[in-house]
Amino acid sequence: MRNETRQKFNEFTSQVAKLNAITSAMVQFNVQPSVQQTLETKMQESVAFLGMISVIPVDEMKGQKVGIGITSTIAGRTNTDTKDRQPNSPHGLYDQSYECAQTNFDTQIGYGQIDAWAKFPDFQTRVRDAILTRQGLDRIMIGWHGTRAAADTDRNANPLLQDVNIGWLQHIRTDAPAQVMSEGTEGSGKIYVDATDGDYKNIDALVFDVVSELIKPWYQDDTDLVVICGRKMLSDKYFPIINDAGDNQNKLAGQVLVSQKQIGGLKAVRVPFFPEDKLLITKLSNLSIYWQTGARRRHIEDEPKRNRIVNYESTNDAYVVEDYDCAALVENIVIGPNPAPGE
Repeated sequence: MRNETRQKFNEFTSQVAKLNAITSAMVQFNVQPSVQQTLETKMQESVAFLGMISVIPVDEMKGQKVGIGITSTIAGRTNTDTKDRQPNSPHGLYDQSYECAQTNFDTQIGYGQIDAWAKFPDFQTRVRDAILTRQGLDRIMIGWHGTRAAADTDRNANPLLQDVNIGWLQHIRTDAPAQVMSEGTEGSGKIYVDATDGDYKNIDALVFDVVSELIKPWYQDDTDLVVICGRKMLSDKYFPIINDAGDNQNKLAGQVLVSQKQIGGLKAVRVPFFPEDKLLITKLSNLSIYWQTGARRRHIEDEPKRNRIVNYESTNDAYVVEDYDCAALVENIVIGPNPAPGE
């Protein structure tokens, strides 16, 4: 690390310490709640998709969902001459609890990169944004691919962070299996989309059927319903970039693309890291990430023996689908004919 870089790095760590009311950021500390809220806001600004869903602070490690609204119809009438009025539960039939899991976001930045950033007046912002953007992208990846919260994660065996936390799709599979369509005909294990020999002639027909069959009637005409898909499900020509891409690789990875065309009458949204053979139909606000207030811990360390600085950071997160009645997951989609039609 060059001397001028060292000075800027020391100013950076001093500012972090000052914001968190501690003497040094080079030891482990709890991030102040106000600073934690600022970091969460900056992360949502850095990664477009996080700004579209619900990111909610919670006080407890586990508890009842906090984003629950009225999730079913409640209007009715009772003949009180013959029976008592019976209130309806607005919370549906599914599990309404959440549980946060600690997630470590440990980041290293080499001296060479730090030296390059030190030439710019916004050095501290660059360091902060590099860390927050990667954290935000990882959160999205976990949301789509996470299936469990392992005590000791293995990045090589789980390159899509499958073992870091339980994501939205896995919650739908385990908590609301009735909201999942995984095959077109019983025993096939696939949903074939083909004009001649498919379960559905096109994606539009598939989405229309799923909305009619799996989404509850009071949500079917909700104008906020979208189809979330991956990069290979639809032709790229239908997706104009709606956020300013810039030239930063992480920001390019974080783009959210919205289709000019509708799929089955719904707006299509292409989101980073979404699995290629799946569709998720829901409202974006129905997907939540809960983070526990006061539970973000941090430790910045200079490691000259490895020519790098390290940011050790952890937060307690939970992935929540607020209302399963407003979500439908379609899996195992194959664009092409059924190799054994009629069987």
